[in-house]
Amino acid sequence: MTGTAFTDFRTPRSVLFMCRMNAIRSPMAEVIARAALPRGTYVASAGVRHGERDPFVDVVLEEIGLSIGRHQPRTLDELEDDYFDVIVTLAPEAHHVALELTRSMAVEVVYWPTPDPTVAMGTREQIVDAYRAVRDHLSALILSRLAGNGLRKGA
Repeated sequence: MTGTAFTDFRTPRSVLFMCRMNAIRSPMAEVIARAALPRGTYVASAGVRHGERDPFVDVVLEEIGLSIGRHQPRTLDELEDDYFDVIVTLAPEAHHVALELTRSMAVEVVYWPTPDPTVAMGTREQIVDAYRAVRDHLSALILSRLAGNGLRKGA
């Protein structure tokens, strides 16, 4: 973890998930967090670079009753708001950019290393399994570190 941890264990009021292209990991985390966090929590996602929507994200989210809706990948420059209680980075490049952007801001930056499922090879089922693993990894982290108990030290 980078930065200081929340000491009052509250659920953050606003969360930004960042990855490289806002096509897989960060939008998946955004959708899962919206479902898991209390109503009124502002959740967004963005990428360091512009990406293309990935249809496998729809497949694995629909399996757990969630939908990415009309989400289109967006960069940090395209965000409507730029203040967040916590920024969760999911890829090394995003983490470095977040640290640089928040150098003079009172915002928590947390790094959750998350594999890129696009590197998976094999059958369609093997590829979808890689996306499922990312979905399940993000769900577990969101539920254990953000939902209910808030961001905990060591997150």
